[in-house]
Formats: sequence, C-alpha cells, structure tokens
Amino acid sequence: MTRHQSCYEVRFANERDVPGARSLILDTLYREFGYGYVPHWHADVIDLARHYLDHPRHALVVAVRDGEVVGTTALNSTGPAHPPHPRHLADRYPSGRTAQLLRVYVRAEHRRNRLARRMVALACDFAARDGGYDRVYLHTNTDVPGAEPFWRALADEVFDARPTGEHGPGVSTVHFEIPLPTPA
Repeated sequence: MTRHQSCYEVRFANERDVPGARSLILDTLYREFGYGYVPHWHADVIDLARHYLDHPRHALVVAVRDGEVVGTTALNSTGPAHPPHPRHLADRYPSGRTAQLLRVYVRAEHRRNRLARRMVALACDFAARDGGYDRVYLHTNTDVPGAEPFWRALADEVFDARPTGEHGPGVSTVHFEIPLPTPA
C-alpha cells in the first residue's frame, strides 16, 4: 500500500458524485487526450446519472478523497460498435452480454495510489455479480502515458488497432479483455 492509499474511498457513485465525475472526465478528454468532448463517443458523459446510476446493469465507480472525485471507472452493457471498430470485435463482444469498461481516469496528482486498479476490480466484481455478462472488454488509447502498461498488467490483448488508425490521427487503440471474476 502506498503512503496515501488509505486516504481514498473507492465506491459506487451516487448523485452527489456526478458533477465531480463529469468534471474529471471532461478535463481528461480535453487536457490529456487533446480532442475534447466528441458527442458520438462521449454521449454518456453529459448525463452520467441516467447512463450509470439509473441503469441496473451499468455502474459508475469513483475514487474520492476529502469529498473530491479524483478517479472514475464506468461499466456498461454495450459492446464495441462497428464502425469504427472492426466487425470481428463487434461480433466477439455483443451488446447485452459484454461488460465494457470505460472512463477509467485518475487525476494526475492522485496517480500511483492503485486507484484505477481498485476501481476496475470493483467494476469487474459488479459485472460478475450481474450474472448476464460473459466477458469484460475495453479499449484504450496507448498514446496516453501509462495506459498500455496498466492494461497489460490486468488484461489480455485481443486486437492491436494501431496499424489501422481506427479512431483517426492521435489515437492509438488497443483492445483488451479482462477475465470475468468468479462472483463473490
């Protein structure tokens, strides 16, 4: 455990967490990814409560320190869409049976405290308890510092889309699968 890890609470989000989660997600899209809010890719961000809190098979996990949301992880039941993703991925990860992880973000000054790992574990446990998911899927932009080694430590690569440029310039995508944990 790092020296600050015990100062954080990792839990499922509630209504009070939504503004802070939205702020963190939008800051990440603009400041770290550099392309900002893209409605086609980020429709869930505007109404996090409807997409995650009000949906029984979806979840929004947050890391909180001193009342501030400093990390997020979301899980939904929508598989990768074709296009932009290849047909074989859409077929392998169908909506409804696939738990997709997304919005796994931690503010820079709070990284290296195992927050992303803890949030992902809680989201994966949620998927396992749901009983209707076969797999946990995600894709990441490997141009984001630390993203690729983080996911390689937790997940299995299923497709490296970097040569295809599936999301356009500046987005180097790799697709991963995390083994679905055994329900507790």
